[in-house]
Amino acid sequence: MKNLFSNIKGDAFGGITAGIVALPLALAFGVSSGLGPSAGLYGAIFISFFAALFGGTNTQISGPTAPMTAVSMVVIAGIIAANDGDPEKALPAILTVFLLAGIMQIGLGAIGLGKYIKYIPYPVVSGFMTAIGVIILITQILPSIGYYPKEDMEYVEKFKPQAEEVILENILKEEQKEGILVLENFEETIKRGKAITEEEILKESKTLAKNNASGVVGAIKVLPRALKNINWLELLLALGTIIIIYGFKRITKTIPSTLVALVVMSGIAYGFGLNYKPIEKITGDFPMPKMEIFTQFDLGSISPYIFTALTLALLGAIDSLLTSVVADNMTKTKHNPNKELVGQGIGNSIGAIFGGIPGAGATIRTVVNINSGGKTRLSGMIAGVLLLIILLALGPVASQIPAAVLAGILITVGIGVMDYKGLKAIPSLPKDIKLGPIQLSSEVLIMLTVLALSTFWDLIYAVGIGLVIASLMFMKKIGDITAQGSDIKTLREEAWEDEIDFPDNLKEEVFIKHIKGPLFFGSTSEIQALSKQLPNTARVIIIRMEKMQYIDQSGLYTLEDILVDLKSVGRKVLFVNVPTQPRYMMERIDIIPDLIPEEDCFDSFEACLQWIKTNVKDTI
Repeated sequence: MKNLFSNIKGDAFGGITAGIVALPLALAFGVSSGLGPSAGLYGAIFISFFAALFGGTNTQISGPTAPMTAVSMVVIAGIIAANDGDPEKALPAILTVFLLAGIMQIGLGAIGLGKYIKYIPYPVVSGFMTAIGVIILITQILPSIGYYPKEDMEYVEKFKPQAEEVILENILKEEQKEGILVLENFEETIKRGKAITEEEILKESKTLAKNNASGVVGAIKVLPRALKNINWLELLLALGTIIIIYGFKRITKTIPSTLVALVVMSGIAYGFGLNYKPIEKITGDFPMPKMEIFTQFDLGSISPYIFTALTLALLGAIDSLLTSVVADNMTKTKHNPNKELVGQGIGNSIGAIFGGIPGAGATIRTVVNINSGGKTRLSGMIAGVLLLIILLALGPVASQIPAAVLAGILITVGIGVMDYKGLKAIPSLPKDIKLGPIQLSSEVLIMLTVLALSTFWDLIYAVGIGLVIASLMFMKKIGDITAQGSDIKTLREEAWEDEIDFPDNLKEEVFIKHIKGPLFFGSTSEIQALSKQLPNTARVIIIRMEKMQYIDQSGLYTLEDILVDLKSVGRKVLFVNVPTQPRYMMERIDIIPDLIPEEDCFDSFEACLQWIKTNVKDTI
């Protein structure tokens, strides 16, 4: 904190510039998430301020990001659907999940897991980021052409029968909570059913229509209908936004092109009195804590989303730490990964309490901050304060922004967030897997699997499945490499330098096995098969372990089985140079001394050779 005010001028300019860049994105991500533009602003304000204050990267600017928003959409849509389609009713549970994600991030940093995030395989991250881009692009097609399913009355009418069923189910659930037995008091159920109004049915039908068209699959299903009902004004606003964003960058990068597009297109739409659809109203009131998170806490309603909260926490950690690396490269500094996770967790926790969507370190905003002179954590705090001032002073004005303009901004975000580096590498990666007639790279298979599952099924499960596949493939490769490098697959091995003078008359009676590299579950099958192919003349087996620095539980029990088999047919086994870790493991399950006595464990090959010359006779 002592250097907090050492660069006030540069931090002020960097923070203000980064805050301006963050404004249109915060509004767009808020709308995209389903909680509205205010939620995006709240998240940007609190995450930016508190992640900077408590984080471990001095120049990091944090706030809602595309990946975090995409996962948040899943949480929000799922909880709203579970609460009769009522966003207000679902809000406490939604924010509780976001709060839990923030607390998990604090925990990840507190126990020192920050330095391990880098081990998540690149193909998983690549597939996920590309999927995020695809999801944003597809889901923003409908608002960019001005089609909103719940406003298409012909489409809404199709859901009225289903809406009646849903309302009746809710009545039965209410009666169950009240202890009313339907069969005993059927008149009460009929009475409540008759009290259902057309307005209630219409409202529920609109909710069902909106839910049916949500997500990638829903958007694709309703796209043919949407294309027949294009609102050309909304489409022109979205296209104008996209053109300005890409075109203005060619003129200058000093002024954020997204902000220029937002101001210009909103000014045209509002100034000419065009009949466009504005975003949800932003009141401009000071954010207040949502105490219902605590007063209406229901573990049952959020328990299905515990894993989702963990995914949000891990995703935010990855997103933030990747941005921290970028900041380090630009500023020639070194961030503190665990402290950064704690800061991000505090920012997300406080943001959730005040009704904001979760976020992470934002690369573009961080780069803008650094290039504008930001050097200390004060810059991120100033960016958050600026957004709060904009909210309080210009909230009602911001409410006039066309929804199609934000859709256009999000389309450019979707295009930008995809991992083109990974996509371009697909043809050049070695094809090491054969699936029927198709040959492809294992990395490509992982990336495409995560991409497809994330886009059309579930972001969270896609990442989990991707990690499992990547881990299995990695372990297989390491097992193959270890087996090759350790000569496990070779029955006849080249003599090591100290074995060259081994007595020729004893080479048939004594077989020397070298194990080079770890003996673990990936290589156990090879050595087990090899043990059954030993020469019949070999009465003594020497196992040299000086290059086997590690053995896992699978390798340990495999070795035990082999030793039992060898001893059962009268073969003697000698160990040479057993390293510390393998010896410790063998002593724990009594391989040493029960199967291999201490006197059969030699510290050097010379000592073992002396024993051989003394105790083994040429019988052939």
